[in-house]
Parts: sequence; structure tokens; C-alpha cells
Amino acid sequence: MEAERGRAGILRIVGSGVITGAADDDPSAIGTYASAGARFGLGILWIAPVLLPMMCVVVYLSAKIGQVYGKGLFACIRDQFPRWVLLPMVMLAFVGNIIEAAADLGGIGAALNLLIPAPIPLIVIATAAIIYVIQYFGSYSLIRSIFRWLALILFAYVIAAIMARPDPIEVIRNTLIPRVRFDAEFLSIVVACIGTSLSAYIYTWQSNQEVEEEIAMGRRQLWQRKGASRSEMKRMSRDVLIGMIFSNIILYFIILATGVTLHPAGETEIETAAQAAVALRPLAGDAATYLFAAGVVGVGFLAVPVMTIGAAYDVVQGLGREASLHDRPSENKFFYLIIAAVTLLAVGLNFLGFNPMKALVWSGIVQGFSVPPLLLLMMLLTNKRQVMGVRANGRWTNILGWTTTFVTFLAMFCLVATWFA
Repeated sequence: MEAERGRAGILRIVGSGVITGAADDDPSAIGTYASAGARFGLGILWIAPVLLPMMCVVVYLSAKIGQVYGKGLFACIRDQFPRWVLLPMVMLAFVGNIIEAAADLGGIGAALNLLIPAPIPLIVIATAAIIYVIQYFGSYSLIRSIFRWLALILFAYVIAAIMARPDPIEVIRNTLIPRVRFDAEFLSIVVACIGTSLSAYIYTWQSNQEVEEEIAMGRRQLWQRKGASRSEMKRMSRDVLIGMIFSNIILYFIILATGVTLHPAGETEIETAAQAAVALRPLAGDAATYLFAAGVVGVGFLAVPVMTIGAAYDVVQGLGREASLHDRPSENKFFYLIIAAVTLLAVGLNFLGFNPMKALVWSGIVQGFSVPPLLLLMMLLTNKRQVMGVRANGRWTNILGWTTTFVTFLAMFCLVATWFA
């Protein structure tokens, strides 16, 4: 009985915000942060605290849309903006989710290959099949519980970083004092870090999870979900804050683990997920290698369905239809068909011969280009009284939100400028 209460307590702490935070640290993000640490060492640790407030505000905005408006992000965009705004955003998000899911499946395959002597393509197919079966046959409560437990595996990166025995003084100094370079190599990794930490799929997922949670409470009709009490807004804010702090801590320790081991050893070019894990073995031991691989696998099983389901949410809502994980496949065939199609396309991309780790980093850069316009729309929506009512953005939310929007556009333009320069 005590054990059951203990598990329930853990699951209450690991809410939807932590699931979102864990999905934000998907294999794509792990690849990006590992590459950043390997290439620039501890000198790029400062990016974690800089990203934290931006991560909090964007996920808060998306959560508020679902909580207050009662619909997912793209359903809200469809209601409030013309089709010429909606359609490009749906296409961008849909394609981005497929690329990200494909890269993540490749990352899972490369990491699992360290533990299981099986061909990577076979692992990718088996992984995708298992994930889809859980989505198709599992209830919403089962999927949510699985996601919550999978989120906890990311603490493997904290342990791996501690095992590397970094110098505390160097760590603190590089965390608090930014070192910035204005060249294409540095800016591309900064944009990739912004893109992966503020990934577009996270927005749509969080807004829809707020709706799913309300449906789980019995609020199946839109009029029942409209609006939010002060206590509900506090609960949502707390959930988002905990989730983003969790995500930020993990990204910090991934950079720390690779920055203190791979960079000093001259392993600055990470080609595959397997190479990143294997390179840790002589520097931090076998345990660190297996912990790194286990983190990729565990969070991959969480993140891939977030992307495939998220793509289905985007398409269905963009077409003006409803989508919910509370619907059985027989009740919403189109929704589950889109999930299957996205899964198949993601698997198919893995047979085109791309390098898994490079694809992970490039998918982060692609996300960096899709983030600014979607964030702009979210800021406009959360300032509309007809959408938010009395829950429209306050002064500090607007200051932080518009600053984040400006930073994402600036990072994108700086990267483009370095290409031409």
C-alpha cells in the first residue's frame, strides 16, 4: 500500500510539463547538445541558463491556449487567422515532425546497437512498430503513465556528467560568463540549441495535452473547457515551470558530460550517436557509455510518439476536425491513420542513407527556422481578448515572450548572414 502511494506521489510530480520537458530533450536535442559540448567544451555551458526563461515562456503560452481556449494550437490558429497563414504553418510543422521523428528513430537505432547486436535498420523498424502499437491499442492514461516513467531515465545524463569528474570552479565560471563567437560554426550550433530547446512540436503537444487532461476530467464539450480558474492557471504554471527546469537541467548535464570528456580529448566532431557514447568509454568508463546510450533510447521512446501524434493533431485540426487520444481508433480512423502515415514516413527516411547524428543536428537547425513564425502567432493569440478573455498576457509575460520571439528571429537571421558572408 505504501509502495503504491509512493508511486502515485512520483507520478503526480511527473506531470504533463515534465513529459513535455523530457520530449524536448529528445535524441535530436541530445545529439545537438552533445555536439555543442564536444565542439566547444565547457565554454558553451552558459547557453543553458540563457535558454531556461525562453523555454518557460513558450511552453506556458502554448499551455495557456489549450487550457483557456479549450482547443489545441492549430485549431486556435484556424479559428483566428486566414487560411494563407494556417496552411504554411501546418505544412511546416508536419514536415518538421516527420524529419525529427526520423532522426530520432535513427538515434535510437544507433544507441540500441551498442547494447543489442542487431542491424540498425531492423532496430528502427521494430522500435517504430512497438511505439505505434502502444499508441493504437493503449488508453490515454496508459500512454501518459508510460511517458512519465520514461521521462525519469534522462537522469542518466546527470550521473554520466558526475562520473566524468568536472572541475567545479571551471563549471561555475563557464556557466555564468558567456563566451560568444561570431562565426558560422558557433552560430549554427547556437541556432540548433535554440531550435531544439524551443522545438515547434513542443508547442502543439503541450496545448493539446492541456485539452486531453481536461477531457480526462470529463470535460468533453468545448463549452466545458473554455476559460480557466485562478487555481487552474497556477497549477498549469507550476507544471510548466517544473517541466522546463527539468529539461534545462538535463540539457546542461549533456553539454557538461561531453564538454569535460570529448572536447579535451580532441573528439570534437561527433558523427554518430554510437560514436558519442563509445568515445566516453576510455574517458568516463563503461557505465557512462551505457548511461548515455540508455538515455537516447529511453527518451526516444517518449519523443517519437510525441512527434507522430503531434503531427496528427496538426493535420486534423488544420482541416477543422477534432482529434483526441481518448478516441478509440474505430471512433477516429483519420487521426490514427495520420499517426500511422507519419510513422511510416519517418521509418522510410532512415533508409535513404543519412548519418543519424548529423541528421539530429540538422533537424535542430530546421526547427530553429520554424520556431520564430509559430512563436509570433502564439504571442498574437495570447494577447487577443476574444481568445484569452481575462487571461490575456500580462506585462511580464509580454516582455519575456516578445524578447524570446525577437531572439529566435535574430538567431535565424544571423545564421543566414554568416552563410552569405
